[in-house]
Formats: sequence, structure tokens, C-alpha cells
Amino acid sequence: MVKQRSELRQMIIAAVLIAVNVVVSRVFVIPVPMTNGYLNLSDGLIIVAALLMGTKWGAAVGGLSGFLLDLFAGYGQYMFFSLIIHGLEGLVAGSALHFENKYVRFLIVVASALLMVVGYWLVDTFLYSPAAGLAGIIPNLFQAGAGVLVALILLPIFRDRLAIK
Repeated sequence: MVKQRSELRQMIIAAVLIAVNVVVSRVFVIPVPMTNGYLNLSDGLIIVAALLMGTKWGAAVGGLSGFLLDLFAGYGQYMFFSLIIHGLEGLVAGSALHFENKYVRFLIVVASALLMVVGYWLVDTFLYSPAAGLAGIIPNLFQAGAGVLVALILLPIFRDRLAIK
């Protein structure tokens, strides 16, 4: 019974993080004219969720946040790609919990954000052209860096407030 409550609590926290991520990422949007896309802060909350809750919930929060963001923003062509890319981002970031060394953890978090950049480069190249893929690299690097920074700022706050074990 206690395990079921813990699992239910984690599921509720993940659902709230997904909802908050979608709302915050839709409110704070930075349009990128050269790619016809936008930048948002979703990566920060995906990383926070992964570092609080591990690989499974990190992947769920990442994938569903990315999917819903694209759905609500009118980027239907990206929805399923975002489900996979941001899901993998959360999965990789959550794997940092398996390491004690804080520098290794940081490198894994940075790698998860860079995975997002590579993922969208591949998707833009596939959907549009190699030039479109290249045009998205710099904005996506900026979004990835901002996501890591936001995660580093928010993680201690969320950890104290949620007390997830």
C-alpha cells in the first residue's frame, strides 16, 4: 500500500510538472524568425523533473511536455519527434542520479541538453533541408544552455518543496 501511494504521488507530481511546463513554456516564448520556430524554457523543467524523479518520470515529463507544447503551439509536424527527443532528454538527465560525482552529473545533464540540439538538427534536416537543420543549431544551443541554467536555479527550490524520495 505504501509503494502504491508513493507511485501515485510521483505520478501526480509528474502530471503537475508537465502542466506547469506547458503553461510556462507557452507564456515565455521567444520567436525565432529565421527558423519559423520558437525558443522556450521547457528543457529546464524537464531536467529538474529528471533530477528529482529519475529516468522513468524524467522521460515521461520530457516527452509529454514536448508533445503537448507542439500540439498547442500549432507545430503538429514536430509533436511525435518532440515526444521522442524530449523524452530521451529526460531519460538521459535522470541517469545522472546514478553517479555520486557532481561534475559527472553536470556533464550528463549538459549531454541531455545537447541531445535535444542534435535531435532537432536531425528532424529539421529530415523535414526541410540541411540548411534548415543548420539554421536551428544556434537557437537550440541557446535554449539548451538556458534550460541547464534554469534547472540549476530551480532544482534546489523544487527539491526542498517537493521532498521526493
